Amino acid sequence: MSENTSGASGGGGTVRGEERTGVDLGTVRRLWHLLEPLHAVLYYAPEAFDEAAALGYGTQERWESYFPYRAAPLGAVGSERVTSAFYSFSPRMVAAYMDSAWDTASPDAVLKAREAAMDRAYRAIFGDRADSPELAEAAALARRAAEAANTAGRPLAAANAELPWPEAPHQQLWHAATILREHRGDGHLAALLVAGLDPVEALVSFAAIGAASVERFESRGWTSEEWTAARNRLAARGLVGEDGVATEAGRALRRQVEHHTDELAAEPWQSLGADATGRLADLLGEFWVAVLGTGLFPPETTLGIGKV
Repeated sequence: MSENTSGASGGGGTVRGEERTGVDLGTVRRLWHLLEPLHAVLYYAPEAFDEAAALGYGTQERWESYFPYRAAPLGAVGSERVTSAFYSFSPRMVAAYMDSAWDTASPDAVLKAREAAMDRAYRAIFGDRADSPELAEAAALARRAAEAANTAGRPLAAANAELPWPEAPHQQLWHAATILREHRGDGHLAALLVAGLDPVEALVSFAAIGAASVERFESRGWTSEEWTAARNRLAARGLVGEDGVATEAGRALRRQVEHHTDELAAEPWQSLGADATGRLADLLGEFWVAVLGTGLFPPETTLGIGKV
């Protein structure tokens, strides 16, 4: 990573021992809820579509820029590795968008485009507050947490953490949010693997507890036959009923997955400490409200935020 210029402690984000205080898993979950929308602006903002179009990507639907934007930190990888890292998308869907992605633009060009997109998008959303001391403080705290994240076994987090830090605080905030969300996401995939849920089963079991509608999960590109086969496999394990609704065992397994995900995501916040983490949560509130107030995001997502 580049030299730390945000006021964070050195040594890869290590903080003083007296600052390493307990952070409960509810706070870990709260920080995810606050940071996820700040990261996801990249996949919905008109400025991001403008930058993608300038590179030659289509903008008829968000997936045409989503896949190269999110995969670019990995380098010029093929669809198989993207399918592995993203997990829940059908391999056919990934191939449809990734097989020619680097023919359109190089990963380096895509990384520059997404940095420019987030500069423009955040300035459009936050206005003068993009240069506020409160945002700069939030960016410094989020950066400390991101630099404390252990990325071993977490390919998307590691790929983003290896990128140089932007200079502007509002861009540092987005970069930190991205590292932290991919760190959590990589851990979530580990939790799904431990629970014995393959990519389709992960979606079916999530829909079964009401995290989002089946129709929303269809955006991941699986056929109805694949969905039904996965539901049958879960039914054979006693995790869903004939109606596709989770049994108590199925709900317990999903609670276990989410709890395990929170545990695996806790390290950066434990390193930051309870006081600094609480301060960051307070600072992020107005920017979270501003992002949600744009109306960019669909009313229902596949993440289950607020429902799990």
